[in-house]
Amino acid sequence: QVQLVESGGGLVQPGGSLRLSCATSKIIFSVYDMNWYRQGPGKQRELVANITYDLITNYGDSVKGRFTISRDNAKKTLYLQMNNLKPEDTAVYYCHAHRIVANKALDFWGQGTQVTVSS
Repeated sequence: QVQLVESGGGLVQPGGSLRLSCATSKIIFSVYDMNWYRQGPGKQRELVANITYDLITNYGDSVKGRFTISRDNAKKTLYLQMNNLKPEDTAVYYCHAHRIVANKALDFWGQGTQVTVSS
């Protein structure tokens, strides 16, 4: 059974940093496009950052210059380095794996990790 397990969330003060990890199993990690989404209280889930299988990265406007997405294919793990955190970054952060096979989408989600930015 495919598993995506996030870790690294927690409580941090404004201006602080956190590094999220998403450990995967039972998927061919290297061929998947990988994404970080987040859902804040009372908000819709939004795309934070993504990294394609060929290492192209994209970021949401609100996190550009502060967050960095990366992947280690050997460890089958996705990362999100978050710097200069703001209270509005408070959310549950989800890892998501995506690929298209024979015109069919394959999507897998983690259970989420809570990030709270507060003084």
